[in-house]
Amino acid sequence: MYHADNLELASYPSVTVTVPCFNEENTIDKTVKSLLALDYPKDKLTIFLVDDGSTDTTWQKIKEFESHPNIKIFHKENGGKHTALNIGLVHAVSEFVGCLDADSFVHPQALKRIMKTFESYPKTMAIAPSIIVYNPKNILQTAQKIEYDMAVYTKKMLGFMGGIHVTPGPFSIFRKKVFDDLGPYRKAHNTEDQEIALRMQEHGYKIDHCPDAYVYTVAPNSVLKLYRQRIRWIYGFIKNLIDYRRLIFKKKYGTIALFTLPSGFISILGAIFLFGTVIYNIGSYASRKFVQIQTVGIEGTPSFHFDWFFVNTQAALFFSVILYILVIVSVVLGRRMAEGRAGFSLTIFYFIIIYSIIAPFWLLRAIYNAIRSHESSWTFERQSATEAK
Repeated sequence: MYHADNLELASYPSVTVTVPCFNEENTIDKTVKSLLALDYPKDKLTIFLVDDGSTDTTWQKIKEFESHPNIKIFHKENGGKHTALNIGLVHAVSEFVGCLDADSFVHPQALKRIMKTFESYPKTMAIAPSIIVYNPKNILQTAQKIEYDMAVYTKKMLGFMGGIHVTPGPFSIFRKKVFDDLGPYRKAHNTEDQEIALRMQEHGYKIDHCPDAYVYTVAPNSVLKLYRQRIRWIYGFIKNLIDYRRLIFKKKYGTIALFTLPSGFISILGAIFLFGTVIYNIGSYASRKFVQIQTVGIEGTPSFHFDWFFVNTQAALFFSVILYILVIVSVVLGRRMAEGRAGFSLTIFYFIIIYSIIAPFWLLRAIYNAIRSHESSWTFERQSATEAK
């Protein structure tokens, strides 16, 4: 990790960053200004702003940057995020290319730290940043911040093992050779960031993670928007898993085939199984109490006496306890990597409680959508996010 603010590189390669936009009138200004504030030689940085057929004032906002020497703007009919990113690839002549979602903002040192990692590891072909939730304002966004802190740690561990399966939209940077060799972004069930990472893994292109390259993203501020976002993510994972099933358990593909993809699928099924078990036990208990009340009525004041003999010791309970312990440890370590502190916070339980309740619903819906091939729309998701801002 490179924390020094005066970090310098032996040389500064040229970089092009593409910002795909759909209805981002409320955030695009701050996003672009964060890129312009990057501590990187201005003659080596080009920014492409691509309006993907927005229906609000995004294009007018973009045109305000038209005269800036580092910025080129493009307007196209709506075709999806991958088509906007490919506009950038077609026009880029730099050694490195990247993207930044239009609701995200970069730390001034983010690019320099990523490029220093490339300089230190010449065989690395793509680097993902650490994504941090920007200014959480409610309990739901705070819960997401905990999740993103945990992801900082897990992403770095996957990077060590060569098992990263997503190069996220917020500021992943690639050697342009990746796209010259493997082709442009694909629609990939509206999760092009997953597909390109799997394509790279299949061809032996190394992906790493730079934990102190910070990118701040605006998290969904309502359950409905979070639900829609996660349906798209999980749906895309399932469909890409099917598309790249040829990788699974093939030793030559390493960690991505032997651990990342199988564990991701098992995690989805495991979460649904645990949720189903809890619902079944609650229903079973309620049914028994209903029969008891019908039979003998309500006798006196209900009392509760704790007895260790009746504690559930089934495997599911131990699995759940171990899982939650691992989550807490990952959050603490991720927070230390992202923020330089590792203190335990009770906000971790926001994440555990909220996600335990609502995550099974988006998992079930994503599986249902995958079976029916009912694809979520990136533009619909961005429209919903814009309406809530």
